[in-house]
Amino acid sequence: MTERWPELDYEADRPVIESLHAYLQVVGKLPTRRLPWCNHSWHLALRVVPRGFRSYPVFVRGGEAEIMVDCLSSAVAVETSTGFADGFEIAGQTVARFHEQLAELLQLAGVETDVSGAPNEVEDAVPFAQDMRERAWDEAVLSRTHRAFSDANRVFEKFRTGFVGKSSPSHLFWGSFDLAVTRFSGREAPLHPGGFPNLPDDVTREAYSHAVASAGFWPGGGGVDEAAFYAYGYPSPDGLGAAQVGPTAAYWHDRLGEWVLPYANVRDADDPDAVLMQFLETSYAAVADLSGWDRKALEIPFGVHGKPYDVEGLRDG
Repeated sequence: MTERWPELDYEADRPVIESLHAYLQVVGKLPTRRLPWCNHSWHLALRVVPRGFRSYPVFVRGGEAEIMVDCLSSAVAVETSTGFADGFEIAGQTVARFHEQLAELLQLAGVETDVSGAPNEVEDAVPFAQDMRERAWDEAVLSRTHRAFSDANRVFEKFRTGFVGKSSPSHLFWGSFDLAVTRFSGREAPLHPGGFPNLPDDVTREAYSHAVASAGFWPGGGGVDEAAFYAYGYPSPDGLGAAQVGPTAAYWHDRLGEWVLPYANVRDADDPDAVLMQFLETSYAAVADLSGWDRKALEIPFGVHGKPYDVEGLRDG
């Protein structure tokens, strides 16, 4: 059994993390092709569940279907409302072979969907069917990575409860391979410049159509070569990098234009959940205050039924 907040080593684990990311890119094509568009691409994201990462149910002839990457048994499973349940083992196969196996499994399940294509939000977007590169795999790394996502997800979901305005779920975007939770002020935002690799600009611009305060978790990558939490605002208010954001290990990353908190500092804390919650609260408050959000109208106590409260008062949480 993997402990909560396990030790992560991005440099050592990077080949396996990159393999998992590549496989999730293929899995992500199912909701892309089978679900109606939901605001800000939320339908495409995967949910962190006790055994792994699961898609939202997609609509198929006669019912619904979903895919789960099972991190406890190192397998992919497809289940449908008609009673179909089957899968295949993940063993470090090429992306081409993984894509072939998933396509065959979906066909057996009666899911008439083409999951061909290429990865998004990565520079080297080799089409799945042509990606014959060797892939590293290690079930221990998979287990630790999923456990870290699960712990981050638990705190993110609690943080989400303190906001009565529009908020995303805590969900995993397979393109950038990060868990994210986003709060919205309700105001329209300036047109986003786009420019993410292998991602249409109109997708990015719709995702950032309204002002946000967002936070997330990477297992590594994205400009930070260690597992880390991040937080930012769009549009980014003047002075955000000089704001008071805790804990003391958090720092402003000039190139990314985001606050970053190393995962190791959370893991090593006496109360990791509280340290991460401090980062989420203070980074959000910095964005909201500098951007002039109406916090009294948007915030509520964490995790309890209640009314909006005075942000100058004590928080329940």
